[in-house]
Amino acid sequence: MQFIAESPALRLESGRSWPLGASWDGGGVNFAIFSAHAERVELCLFDAQAISEVARVALPVCTDQIWHGYLPGASLGLVYGYRVHGRYDPGHGHRFNPHKLVIDPYARAFAGRFQWDAAHYDDRGGAGHIEPALGERDNAFAMMKCQVIDSAYSWGEDRSPRTPWADTVIYEVHVKGFTMTHPEIPESLRGTYAGFAHPAAISHLQQLGITAVELLPVQEFIDEHALVRNSLVNYWGYNSLGYFAPAARYAGGRDPIVEFRSMVKALHAAGIEVIIDVVYGHTCEGDKSGPTLAFRGIDNASYYWLNEHAKFNYVDITGCGNTLNLSHPRVMQMVMDSLRYWVVEMHVDGFRFDLATALAREGGRFDPGASFFDALRQDPVLSQVKLIAEPWDTASYETGRFPAGFSEWNDKFRDAARGFWLTKDMHCSELAKRLTASSDLFRHDARTPQASINFVTAHDGFTLADLVSYERKHNEGNGQSNHDGMDHNRSINCGVEGQSADAAVLSARRGLQRTLLATLFFSQGVPMLVAGDEQGRSQNGNNNAYCQDLPLSWLDWAGADVALRNFTCRLIELRRRYPALRRTNWFDGSPTAADEHDITWLSLDGGEMTPERWQERANNCFGFLLGRMQPAETALIVLINGDHTEIPFVLPVPSGNAWTVLIDTANPGADERSIEKAVALPARALMLLASSSQSSSKTEDD
Repeated sequence: MQFIAESPALRLESGRSWPLGASWDGGGVNFAIFSAHAERVELCLFDAQAISEVARVALPVCTDQIWHGYLPGASLGLVYGYRVHGRYDPGHGHRFNPHKLVIDPYARAFAGRFQWDAAHYDDRGGAGHIEPALGERDNAFAMMKCQVIDSAYSWGEDRSPRTPWADTVIYEVHVKGFTMTHPEIPESLRGTYAGFAHPAAISHLQQLGITAVELLPVQEFIDEHALVRNSLVNYWGYNSLGYFAPAARYAGGRDPIVEFRSMVKALHAAGIEVIIDVVYGHTCEGDKSGPTLAFRGIDNASYYWLNEHAKFNYVDITGCGNTLNLSHPRVMQMVMDSLRYWVVEMHVDGFRFDLATALAREGGRFDPGASFFDALRQDPVLSQVKLIAEPWDTASYETGRFPAGFSEWNDKFRDAARGFWLTKDMHCSELAKRLTASSDLFRHDARTPQASINFVTAHDGFTLADLVSYERKHNEGNGQSNHDGMDHNRSINCGVEGQSADAAVLSARRGLQRTLLATLFFSQGVPMLVAGDEQGRSQNGNNNAYCQDLPLSWLDWAGADVALRNFTCRLIELRRRYPALRRTNWFDGSPTAADEHDITWLSLDGGEMTPERWQERANNCFGFLLGRMQPAETALIVLINGDHTEIPFVLPVPSGNAWTVLIDTANPGADERSIEKAVALPARALMLLASSSQSSSKTEDD
């Protein structure tokens, strides 16, 4: 396509520099886009099919680095993009190229289809070969375009459930994978927001006792070129392009905004919060050889961290080729505007920040007092929602260092649970710290135990079933010769690598899954369950299925382990029943209102653990007594046996008539039995016991 000369009949009024993006006011559309170093910005208009460029006109005014103009008479549905003129000088950080159509970073919706083509690259690399004229090729034919939309929506009586952190149970889940094979969801809705909102999907969440879904990325993203060349896709979605638009691939050809909002509304009506996983650390444009799709062509030197001494290179602390520069006020503004949009306009209840340390760098280092945190804390909207950090990136590990207001993925909980129960390379004292919300990490700056997001598995890594079925990763299907994914998984196979028909092997695997789940739900902090772990989902040993949009990654509803699902429901119900399992205050050994210690660590003889006993290298068996906060409450004991043999455990004198076994992970059918003085604690198992007749009656919160 040749450049279209600026249309003489098309005239823009000056318009306003705020708000950024394309805003329809009933009489026309205002366009505003930031670029500090551009020399000219052209608005390009396309036909309704987003194929042919029909007009082009320069934005007439630049105010405080915002280029803007107003198009009178423009209506909803208008399809547009930008061409940004300026220096092409990578050595100084500038990569302007008006031959490349770029999207509006504030676009709410997109039209047309993105397709990979060499035209997205310039003549200095990216397409895998050198083509001198590549930089002069127009990419518009292969580029998705932006679309002007009306943001109005009837939310009716929709309200956020605002579940307290202490009562929260998180379910990390993929919109498509959760619904693709569900037999009660119509085929036309499977894989979509509407499918996720279907009563059958919501019923499963309610039966489990889930209070919040944490959706893998749902902001508009594209599949990496390398994956497409290998007939793969970016299934997880950590390859963002549009920070204000819900991903169209989950809308089933319908309006993504309406579908997403309807899903949120349905989940809220069921008492379930919606947390979305967001990727503000990097974009889909990759490293210096990547394509020009948006930020690189709008103002590369402002949007990205560049190497101070070689500005043609990007600072890459995300492992994805680039890092967004939140130290720039306009980049920070974009992130904050995006977050606020998802809360105010889309009604989401919180965010999980991918590689969150990359967002909080001052002077090149992670800073707990970074301006990103200050911006969130002072914001009247964002300071009220759930904020969860993945507290690391490729250059920095900061678990426990985030400020008040944030909760964090606690990988030390994951490692301790796996290491103690599976690989035997974790001491009992380390597990004890993680069971009690990791006060060594999070007890500062008025943070509560809910700062710890506990998990045994996550989307990244083995599923729970694979964790006890494979000792090695099996990622051959990812096309990287099994070099991708973690090598150190702290996993075991119980004697057979992969699938097995051996009854003893299967029994051991089921028992360990139950034990790991009980460890998760009976620990202080906030539990996060990965979708499918409650019913034995396997990925056949693939611990990095980011590119597998196949049954391998979807929930297998037909093959679900119903007994394990029922057991998980029981664990979550017990957690909800007993407030002692989800305290909002740290343990400190002080007396409760019932004149008992808030926690007492127990040895095999029923007495308190001594410093000497804690230090014993072979100590794999211990317990803890959760004291009653009020005399009418129930005292609870958790007993833990990481040994390979059954061990007798003497019980302390109960506050009621006897101890009642509520959970025995080795013998799930033997629950609700009374024990007075001692119990035979099965090998590699966990028990929960209660001291009161209330143990099997109504909820203590009632």
